[in-house]
Amino acid sequence: MVAQVAQTEGRTGLLVVAAVTAGLAVCATGCAGGGAADDARTGSVEALHRAAATLERAGSAKARTSMEMATGGTRVTIRGQGVYDFRKQQGELKVLLPQDPAGTAEHRPITELLAPGALFMKNRGAGVPVDKWVRVDTAGLSDGNLVTGGATDPYAAAELLRGARTATLVGETEVAGTRVRHYRGTADLHVAASGASKGQRSALKAAAKGFATAEVPFDAYLDEQGRLRKVRHRFSFVNGHQKGTVAVASTTLLYDFGVRADVRLPRPRDIFAGKIAEQ
Repeated sequence: MVAQVAQTEGRTGLLVVAAVTAGLAVCATGCAGGGAADDARTGSVEALHRAAATLERAGSAKARTSMEMATGGTRVTIRGQGVYDFRKQQGELKVLLPQDPAGTAEHRPITELLAPGALFMKNRGAGVPVDKWVRVDTAGLSDGNLVTGGATDPYAAAELLRGARTATLVGETEVAGTRVRHYRGTADLHVAASGASKGQRSALKAAAKGFATAEVPFDAYLDEQGRLRKVRHRFSFVNGHQKGTVAVASTTLLYDFGVRADVRLPRPRDIFAGKIAEQ
């Protein structure tokens, strides 16, 4: 039996993904004091702390997302693609759910609009008219919408790096043809929330309380300008429908910086106010 990919949550019946390292620095030549290694680690952490502000200066980018979930021996992947405006902290993604367990039925892509404190979804599912949006208050979600929508908000993914406690420069590599520096480390959700922008702070605080652990291992890739090109976070949270925790790996890829990102949020009359049917 394949594990659920999506479920409804509590009072609002919202889409919630239910299925869902840090490196050690070794001195190879027997260094004496460790001061240089400490400086290198400090520099890595500071570079990651600046990632969100650097994206804001970059303005906008195209984004691709993937969310891999493992529970009960089953692994599924949800993919998304769209654009994001880092100055307004608004984005639009088309999110594609995986096939049904039988492998025959396909889900229509869900259009998601991301904004500070809110997630809007169209093609949400049963009981919602095709021309209406479902609005989710992200601060009210136990994961702060790092997992709920099937894609982590790209700016929230960068803000999470403000909570980097340890980080190691793994080396240089390429992401989509761009030379980047690869960092590996662990972020603390509580620290990230305390240093986050006003638009993301409440959601990250909710995630810090709701996840099984506040420690989030990550791999981050920054280009020569310090722009975040790719980041992969590994979350762990308690699934209320099954015993134990659910492992989630969320990856965000950013490219085509400066692209037009005209994100228009729904008008109040376009937001569905009725009950969402159980799926």
